[in-house]
Amino acid sequence: MTTFDVLTIGNAIVDIIARCEERFLTDNGIIKSAMNLIDAERAELLYSRMGPALEASGGSAGNTAAGIASLGGKAAYFGKIANDQLGDIFTHDIQAQGVHFRTQPLDTFPPTARSMIFVTEDGERSMNTYLGACVELGPEDVEPDIVANAAVTYFEGYLWDPPRAKEAIRDAARIAHENGREVSMTLSDSFCVNRYRAEFLELMTSGTVDIVFANRAEALALYETEDFSDALSRLSRDCRLAAVTMSEEGSIIVRGEERIKIEATKVSRVVDTTGAGDLYAAGFLFGYTAGKPLDICGKLGSLAAGIVIEQIGPRPMVSLKDAAAKAGLL
Repeated sequence: MTTFDVLTIGNAIVDIIARCEERFLTDNGIIKSAMNLIDAERAELLYSRMGPALEASGGSAGNTAAGIASLGGKAAYFGKIANDQLGDIFTHDIQAQGVHFRTQPLDTFPPTARSMIFVTEDGERSMNTYLGACVELGPEDVEPDIVANAAVTYFEGYLWDPPRAKEAIRDAARIAHENGREVSMTLSDSFCVNRYRAEFLELMTSGTVDIVFANRAEALALYETEDFSDALSRLSRDCRLAAVTMSEEGSIIVRGEERIKIEATKVSRVVDTTGAGDLYAAGFLFGYTAGKPLDICGKLGSLAAGIVIEQIGPRPMVSLKDAAAKAGLL
């Protein structure tokens, strides 16, 4: 028996989301569809140039935890915030979703992280993230009792940017495996993969990570190839289980020689792709920890991702549990 289905660990970020024209990205030197790390000065500059914006708690792993809770699962979260207004917003939002969150906030500088997200007409999001308090996440923030009592501990590849977080992740993985639990990660971003390729591969081949989530671009970047089938074959050798999303083409689940193709959920209109991969992981892990077959896990992931891209913001605004029941997946 476990207290939690999934513990997620990530950068605790408040998203500030605004629509923009393609020209805005060019004029401001923003790499489209990527997560651009910025400093406090650039954060202030971009914020001053934003149009009307929506503020919502985000962060990749936080979105996944919220999705699991919305499906009716038991989720916990580790992430570092500061004792400030954005920190209060983040804490309220994730706890209101039903996620267990009690990481001790910082009382001093740096402030809670924020990400300026610019959404273009095609629904693509370009993130500009000031990590702030996130860089202070460390081994002291790992709660061993939570890790030991979570069926799966899941973390985001973005955590490899703040240095002390690596120690926290390795500690959590050790505790999880000592207690017979599993560890999962998302590759997060192809630019992130390019920065930490060797370390990500070591996490997989050493058995530190059991389950990997990626999109097509991240999988190709990981193996420095343009051959998707080759990337999938190598991925299946390097980890026990992986799920790779392919936007409107759906996703593919790989386990050894097994390949399970999952259709994308049909959507009426793509409004904002922020959180699509995070919610796919939420649906998949919810199904996985509930003992569902892999094809149902994939369908739950596809459903959750499809719902979130029809809205602005990365946290589901409708009950995913009700939607999954209606789709016959529960």
